[in-house]
Formats: sequence, C-alpha cells, structure tokens
Amino acid sequence: MEEIEFILDSTKESMNGSIAHLEKEFLNIRAGKASPQMLGSVFVDYYGSQTPLSQVSNVNVPDARTITIQPYEKSMLQPIEKAIMIANLGFNPMNNGENIIINVPALTEERRRDLVKQAKAEAEDAKIGIRNARKDANTDIKKLEKDGTSEDLCKSAEDDIQKLTDSFIRKVDEHLATKEAEIMKV
Repeated sequence: MEEIEFILDSTKESMNGSIAHLEKEFLNIRAGKASPQMLGSVFVDYYGSQTPLSQVSNVNVPDARTITIQPYEKSMLQPIEKAIMIANLGFNPMNNGENIIINVPALTEERRRDLVKQAKAEAEDAKIGIRNARKDANTDIKKLEKDGTSEDLCKSAEDDIQKLTDSFIRKVDEHLATKEAEIMKV
C-alpha cells in the first residue's frame, strides 16, 4: 500500500513539473503586451562574463507597449543594446544616453497565429510529459503486481493514475485556452 502511495505521489509531482514547465514556456511567448520577462533570455557581456540583463540594469514597463532599461552603470548602455540585438527578439532598442527604450510592436494577425501554434506545441509537449509519467507509474504498478501485491489494489491504483492524468491534461488545455485568448486579443 505504501509503495502505491509513493508511486502516486511521485507521478503527481512529475505531472506538476510538466505544468510548471509549460507555464514557464508560456511566459516566453509574448502576447503583444510588454513585460520584463520578454528580455529574460538576454545576457550582457559584463566585464568578460555573460550576465543576465536583470543583474546589470533595472527593467521597467511604463506602459503596455514600452520597456525601459536603466543600466546601473552608464558604460553598460552599448553592451546592453548590443546584447538585445544579438538575442534576436525582434526588438529595436533606442539609446537616449540615459536609458534604453524598446517599443514593443503590435502583433500582426499572421504573427499571432504563429504564436498560437507555438503555444499549442508547448502544450502538446506538456501532455507528452504527463503521459510519460502515467506510463512510468503503470509500469511500476505492474512490477508490484508481479511481486505479489493484490490485483484489486493495483487496478485501483491504475484507475487513480488515469484520473490524475485526465485532470492534468485538462489543466494543460485550460492553460492553453487562456494563453490563446491572450495572444489573439487585439
């Protein structure tokens, strides 16, 4: 019985990991509104070492279409500007001598559709992760059954795992529906 509980707990943990990864990936898919996370993949050459942008500057979002970056040191303006261009995020940074200002362009209909496709692909990856967790758990339960655990207990555990899988797949679908609506909203 204890082993079955352990299998269920570890399966749930693994499925939660898939959801957490999906949420993190969805943050990287921009929905037209400016956010500091958009620059999360930017690394700046800071005295010879690659440093995240957020550690060498203050990143703010004054409105829905603008990101401002204020470096802690003025000498970092050029390297930050260069790093944003290298990151290939589709942004055109403007340097005014004090800050770097990025105007986030409105998304075209075609770009929105591409982002929805990207979101669907991420959601599918999360579902695959959840199904793999289910498969691993069912394999573990089959081993327990071979080792002498009662058939009824094992069948019940498999049903619990299927219910868990269904609920996590529903969560992925809900996340996807929310992200899709966010992307398509003009």
